[in-house]
Amino acid sequence: MLEPLRQGLPPIDPSAVSGSATCTLPARYEAVGGARQFTRATLNRWELSDRFDDVALVVSELVTNALRHALPADAPRDPQDPPVRLHLMRWTSRLVCAVRDPSQESPVAAEAADSAESGRGLFLVESFSDSWGWHLSPAPGAENLSAGTPALTGKVVWALFRLSGDA
Repeated sequence: MLEPLRQGLPPIDPSAVSGSATCTLPARYEAVGGARQFTRATLNRWELSDRFDDVALVVSELVTNALRHALPADAPRDPQDPPVRLHLMRWTSRLVCAVRDPSQESPVAAEAADSAESGRGLFLVESFSDSWGWHLSPAPGAENLSAGTPALTGKVVWALFRLSGDA
């Protein structure tokens, strides 16, 4: 899931991984509040509570986008496979928020009219994180036997935050 994050960045030393946490979220807008609570508890545990405001804003926007744009209202859902997952990963000098959803559609940063009440989410993600991006997500354990490549089942939208000490 993290390989695309490495493009254009100094190498991430696997031994420097300090922690990771994952939260599955229901397909309801109330899940955004749960994602923020999960983020607060995780950052507190990692002694990064001073980063909560920026990270929570980005998490809120990524989860809201996944719920609004990646989950068709009429799509049948497997209760054993929650449609949206939030991953928080910490290294010595970086924190990554990643939201996985079932859509393979590219997130699009659109221009919102000044009077619009929505449409600025990815602009906020770009403004409050150090970098962001997305990539298609392989299905866990699934492989396309004819091509030898993983079957794709959705996407991951991620945001990276540099922590103190990262040059």
